[in-house]
Amino acid sequence: MTRSPSRALRRDLYAAGAAALLVTAAVLVGRHIQDTRHTLFVSWPPLFANWDPHLGPGTPAAVLVAAATIAYRPALAAGSLAALLPAAWGTATAWIFSLALIDGWHRGIARRLTTRYEYLQVIDRFDDIPATLRTFTDHILLGSPDHWPAHIAGHPPAATLTFVLLDRIGLRGGGWAGVWCIVVGATACVAVLVTIRALASETLARRAAPFLVLAPAAVWMGTSADAYFAAVAAWAVALLALAVTRGSLWCAGASGLLFGLTCYLSYGLTLVALIAAAVLLPARPRPALLLPLLAGLAVVPTLFTLAGFDWWEAYRLLVTRYDQGAGGIRPYGYWVWANLACTVFITGLATVAGLRRTGAVLLVRREGGDRSGARRLALLVAAALLALLVADLSGMSKAETERIWLPFAVWLLPAGAFLTHPRAWLAAQAVLALLLNHLLRTGW
Repeated sequence: MTRSPSRALRRDLYAAGAAALLVTAAVLVGRHIQDTRHTLFVSWPPLFANWDPHLGPGTPAAVLVAAATIAYRPALAAGSLAALLPAAWGTATAWIFSLALIDGWHRGIARRLTTRYEYLQVIDRFDDIPATLRTFTDHILLGSPDHWPAHIAGHPPAATLTFVLLDRIGLRGGGWAGVWCIVVGATACVAVLVTIRALASETLARRAAPFLVLAPAAVWMGTSADAYFAAVAAWAVALLALAVTRGSLWCAGASGLLFGLTCYLSYGLTLVALIAAAVLLPARPRPALLLPLLAGLAVVPTLFTLAGFDWWEAYRLLVTRYDQGAGGIRPYGYWVWANLACTVFITGLATVAGLRRTGAVLLVRREGGDRSGARRLALLVAAALLALLVADLSGMSKAETERIWLPFAVWLLPAGAFLTHPRAWLAAQAVLALLLNHLLRTGW
């Protein structure tokens, strides 16, 4: 028996209501813990942010982009995929830029990557790149000579090297670094759409496009290096999807290359392998594709290993460094569920409702062209959710996951493709992002 649309919508609203209650509990319980024990190290739990209602130069543009995207959603999702992809990238870029500029150019973009925790603080220590890589692990632990700032110590050196190389080609300073993260990070939505089109259907890609473009995650994609990481990881998956559906050896090799780079941008992004598995396993690719995939995958690790950087040793030291700092004090019992409230902030209530529908798609066994495409998309979304939950349970992501989990969040957003009444849900997404950026001063 087919459930009535009104009943399904009620269940969507119940799921969204439960997520809102989770967020409320995380705020209230977090406020109590921070006020009494001072162990959360965030000013507006569960987010790394401060309460500070404000307007800014980006306010009119952000409202305009949101209103136009909602009003012209059918046009964005119509036409050929060749037209949809650049439109999605351009709109996502405008949305991220306008939200960032609510805090002004300096604070919203140019200063973000120059603070004492960030990558641009150590550009001058990479004058001799090979020598720095050989001794990189010597500076991870607190107490070691000239220990790295938090973000440099917390990531493999490819993350910092990106900004070193930007500096070397003349794109110096926080402004260029911020623009790089926004412009590249906005391509993540394009990569996800390419993947959905390859594995599921063009129709589902069109339905998902507005939710990928107008995501609350954009608040933290401008400006955060994790937006750049998200794009690299997303293109690795997209190229893998093209490889298995088209039999392209070149796409397989390029996918492997980006997967290798992803692992040297962030240790936690090894979990993107779960999303890759959701692409590979159902497709059962021909064995010939595995050779270029593995060859590409070996390139970046080989280069860094030959340069003297030991990934495993660095990760072992990072775990110790994490326990030396705030990570060793922040209570796991709070963050293991409050992190999920952070995920609601970055993905929105529409995604929560979409995840409920994703589960329903996976549980229904009916086959057929449209149903098979929906199941493949649902499997992709479920794999991203699993990766996020594994990261959560690991205890290595206590707080700040609104930034850290962007590479997983972009794969949850397509769940919006399963929703009815998309315009209303999309409006809810936009309102959440606008409220977040106008009521809070986010730390990243």
